[in-house]
Amino acid sequence: MRTVVVTGSAGLIGSETVKRFAQDGARVIGIDNDMRAQFFGAEASTGKTRDLLVQQIRGYEHHGLDIRDASAVLDLFKEHSGRIDAIVHTAAQPSHDWAARDPQIDFTVNANGTLNLLEAARKYCPEAPFVFTSTNKVYGDTPNRLPLQELEMRWEIEAGHEYEPGISETMSIDYTKHSLFGASKTAADILVQEYGRYFGMPTVCFRGGCLTGPAHAGTELHGFLSYLMICTVTRRPYRVFGYKGKQVRDNIHSFDLVEAFAEFIRAPRAGEVYNIGGSRHSNCSMLEAIDLGEEISGRKLTWNYEETNRVGDHIWWIGDVRKFQQHYPNWKFRYGLREIMEEIHRAVAG
Repeated sequence: MRTVVVTGSAGLIGSETVKRFAQDGARVIGIDNDMRAQFFGAEASTGKTRDLLVQQIRGYEHHGLDIRDASAVLDLFKEHSGRIDAIVHTAAQPSHDWAARDPQIDFTVNANGTLNLLEAARKYCPEAPFVFTSTNKVYGDTPNRLPLQELEMRWEIEAGHEYEPGISETMSIDYTKHSLFGASKTAADILVQEYGRYFGMPTVCFRGGCLTGPAHAGTELHGFLSYLMICTVTRRPYRVFGYKGKQVRDNIHSFDLVEAFAEFIRAPRAGEVYNIGGSRHSNCSMLEAIDLGEEISGRKLTWNYEETNRVGDHIWWIGDVRKFQQHYPNWKFRYGLREIMEEIHRAVAG
């Protein structure tokens, strides 16, 4: 039986990964210590998802260790030495705002934790594909320098620009304001690439836009579509930060992202990088998301606008996924924006 290690296994992407590979008959070893509750409060806890995975997923083995603990990570990989077929690393501190409050915890979770996992993989399973959930924040605020035009409901890139289909991996990650979260994830991203290029390990960085789905425990600081729907359904006030509410994000369902992971694991490459997200297939502005959420839920959202945008926040992000599609032509989108929002509404209202 193949064994897959999943970090952040009770989170949105991690839990989807656990289910996906367990369904294929794999034994899944999950690592998750519910730091999300520490970051964002009890309502963002992954404890309920963890308990459901333990109860319902055959062959799932949970470990509440901290990926910052290098010895504990090494011991776990040593215990399963020779049996690990893939590592999917989704654990992270995911918020710009939180990182600024405690840069040391942010960096040690995102960068040092990734290094600990890479070293354990290099020592005990160097041939196992290593999938890292990176972020579009490695590009910092460089996207904000693109020629953007203000439309009625959104910002949009100038027609005919090379990034009109979406921003590709050719965009520089230098000379830009990343936010401290972006900096820690960039450090991890480069480490993952380097272990692939220097040691020849099958590693990949998936630089995601907004990753979402019905299992998302959205909060104001992280989980835009989920939190928006929570506020709409529960009549909780919602805040929009800057850019006239016309900032654009692409949104990818956790199912579609994990299918991309599976494609890479089937045919891995060394030190690869892909932008991944909803692309032109699934994207919206904040104002458009509010309208769609109200339409689906049948409720009006109470929201207010704050002129100051979040530091390093993107005005317009649509990722170009064509490089990944070229390398893995069997991968296709299953979910569009409306389907994503409808699933989130059912989960929140249910």
